[in-house]
Amino acid sequence: MEQRGQCKSSRKRCWFSLMVVLDVLWSGAFAQIRYSISEEVEDGTVVGNIAKDLGLDKSALKDRGYRIVTGSAEPLFQVNQNDGVLYVKRRIDREEVCERTSPCLIQLKTVLENPLEIHYVAVEILDINDHSPVFPEKEKRLEISESALAGARFQLQAARDPDVGQFSIQQYRLSHNEYFRVEVKDRGEDRKVPFLVLQKQLDREAAGKHKLRLTAVDGGKPVKSGNIEIIVDVLDVNDNSPVFTKELYSATLKENVPVGTVVIQVNATDADQGANGEIIYSFGNEVDLKLMDLFSIDPNTGEIQVTGPIDFEKSKSYEIDIKGIR
Repeated sequence: MEQRGQCKSSRKRCWFSLMVVLDVLWSGAFAQIRYSISEEVEDGTVVGNIAKDLGLDKSALKDRGYRIVTGSAEPLFQVNQNDGVLYVKRRIDREEVCERTSPCLIQLKTVLENPLEIHYVAVEILDINDHSPVFPEKEKRLEISESALAGARFQLQAARDPDVGQFSIQQYRLSHNEYFRVEVKDRGEDRKVPFLVLQKQLDREAAGKHKLRLTAVDGGKPVKSGNIEIIVDVLDVNDNSPVFTKELYSATLKENVPVGTVVIQVNATDADQGANGEIIYSFGNEVDLKLMDLFSIDPNTGEIQVTGPIDFEKSKSYEIDIKGIR
């Protein structure tokens, strides 16, 4: 496992990622008709004519109380009882409605009364490039020993972009320098993770510090981008950070598993202290607070447990950054 993140002088730490995949089957309501519309369109924008597309009698829609069955929240769509036209009732933010789920489908249940007749309509909300990539921090410090050999890889924090598909992050670029290059690992679902790769062995006497700029670029036209400054401090040859035994740990969970269920146990070693060196495990700084309500990690053993309800409908997988500190 390559180390990732910041290592301070008195405390050594490293990062890795855990992917938890929920092992369940899902089937949504059957939609008799499906429309698509871009997010952020104006209120009143026409989505489609349900009555025409389903062959309903327009003259009877109002008398039969044709409507969309809605919950307590303000509905996103409304249907005109005079002609059966479906239109946008309020502004739709795709990232707010579906987060990173793709495709973003909103299932509508429409009802006619006397006699009762139910029709299902699905509306896909198409993404627009309305967000720029953002890194969790403006600056990241790395400590790398001058004994590190060319080819050593160091995982960096990935930028976040709520947009999906072609509008998500497509590549990372590193400022020109003679010691490092950037490589990218694709983890699926628009998740690309950058790695800093050492091209030439460091010499602390020649340069004790290196300043780099990493840029995340999306696929929009024009492109949107975000930057982070990376400062590399070169350590003495005998100073090492903890290293995880794997770059990526993965586990599969059933939906609604009991609280206390063990997901996986992670392990890091420290070359300075040996395999039994005292390492403290914790979540990375950029981990979403919502994940901390669902999972916990034992700081001494690295054992990760379920602490909250695991709901497949809310998320099909979870990615958690873990750090080890000594």
